Amino acid sequence: MPRAFGIDMKLIDARFVTSATGAGEIPRDGVPHVALVGRSNVGKSSLINALARRQHLARTSAAAGKTRLANLYRFDVEGGAGGPGRWSVYLADLPGYGYARGGRESVAALRDIAEAYFSFDGIAGVLHLVDARHPGLDSDVDAAEWLTTLNVETATIATKVDKLSRSERTRNLKALARQLGTAVTPTAAVNGEGLDDLWILIARLSRHRP
Repeated sequence: MPRAFGIDMKLIDARFVTSATGAGEIPRDGVPHVALVGRSNVGKSSLINALARRQHLARTSAAAGKTRLANLYRFDVEGGAGGPGRWSVYLADLPGYGYARGGRESVAALRDIAEAYFSFDGIAGVLHLVDARHPGLDSDVDAAEWLTTLNVETATIATKVDKLSRSERTRNLKALARQLGTAVTPTAAVNGEGLDDLWILIARLSRHRP
């Protein structure tokens, strides 16, 4: 059943498509891709599930033992900032960084893994997810610097803001904006905070792809 949002849009369908292990497995059907990049356990899967309003859409890699480029989910939407009419977008969950030795080595590993994914022209934008509880991590700063080298629009999303007190939230969001040199959109998958703003952002990226 279509699910209505507070921004005059309906989610018609959300589904897992593939766990791409090579560039040849990336769908090239004209539907724009928005990639999610972030540290391991930053909440990429939880955010995808929250956007889909389903608990178990996002999953770990279906290709055990293989280096994956991305888990791909297709969302079909009606109206909202992406309308009028029906429109679609792939959300691509890229492998998390920060999982091995912490910090900068893992960002280099992400860069190597993602090269093939970012080599095709269907990328409409990137959502860089950072944990609102932990501003200033070297791996996040390095990832932000790496993303500026790509010819693609990037937006920074702070996850898990519901875990912060009001004063912590204000302090951490200001610190993240200063450290990463960009505006930060606060979100919380648990209570849905910021999801309407995030949908507006995804729609804008999808409509204004290069």
